Amino acid sequence: MASKSIPISKKLLKLVGKTNAEFKLIGEGDKVLVGLSGGKDSLALIHTLKHMQHHAPFEFEFEACTIKYGMPDEHYAFLSKHCEEYGVKHTVFDTNIFEISNDAIRENSSFCSYFSRMRRGALYRFAEEGGFTKVALGHHFDDMVESFFMNMFYNGSMRSLAPIYKTSRGFHLIRPLIQARETQLRAFAIDNNLQVIGDEACPAMLKEVKMPHARASTKVWLAGLEKENKDVFKMFKASFKHIHDDTFLDPERWNRDDIKEIL
Repeated sequence: MASKSIPISKKLLKLVGKTNAEFKLIGEGDKVLVGLSGGKDSLALIHTLKHMQHHAPFEFEFEACTIKYGMPDEHYAFLSKHCEEYGVKHTVFDTNIFEISNDAIRENSSFCSYFSRMRRGALYRFAEEGGFTKVALGHHFDDMVESFFMNMFYNGSMRSLAPIYKTSRGFHLIRPLIQARETQLRAFAIDNNLQVIGDEACPAMLKEVKMPHARASTKVWLAGLEKENKDVFKMFKASFKHIHDDTFLDPERWNRDDIKEIL
């Protein structure tokens, strides 16, 4: 395969390496499948993993998979060409998700969560059939913060995106970019003049549906906070690593010796 590499900032590479060591995401002998949408985040992910593969003190293999929805005029040839150019094995996995959605969801409904679940399910199926030990996604720290507040504001729960967790299918899902800022990944794509796939590739764009507003409004709100306090995301990161869960309203998380369970 080609050995061509792409410039990546030392700051981003150091951060990904630190994240991998801190959360033990990828180790000796792992076989990793990267979900490659073609957006800036997943493109940054395959290139940082390629760099890690060449410089880490352990050996692992990885390849990329793009889920094809089965939409009209859906083409990923340029993405496959890009992967070939940089020595990354790439598969376009054909599905009929778009066709199924015609009967599965009512008109004027939000399709985002539906397509996300279906895409993840197809990726998991490919990983399971290929014997992968890890599935890697390109979520970054902005995604993590947005998910935290969206869960709080709209679902009434304190929950975010884990760096790693074990799926019901037996392999782990990992997020090597989880401590990187979105601005770093956007800069990577711009600096290298990469052709990226954006929201125009979302199947919902071809349907008469309500576009999601929760994440967009949360992103705007957070941008306003950061404008007022440039260190607010640093505080978010510190908070996510210093959780005093016995200070909330969940008795199961309290350490109390004054109450004995009555049998």
